[in-house]
Amino acid sequence: MTRHYRWLVACCVSAGLLAGCETAPVKAWQRGDLARTEMAWQPDPMESAFRDHVYTSKEGASGGVGTGGGGCGCY
Repeated sequence: MTRHYRWLVACCVSAGLLAGCETAPVKAWQRGDLARTEMAWQPDPMESAFRDHVYTSKEGASGGVGTGGGGCGCY
């Protein structure tokens, strides 16, 4: 009896946790202050591209961001 009870409790808990994982898209007017352009991670794409270019140029390793290298440009 306790084995079936544990299984039932585990199923109910799993169903409850999975029910809270709904992915409803958020509309722009629902975001409030976060919808403003100055709140974006990269509000200016040209500036972020320039910063990435400068960082990878100064890094010296191949890839610059996310890949390792010895600083000599080799993989």
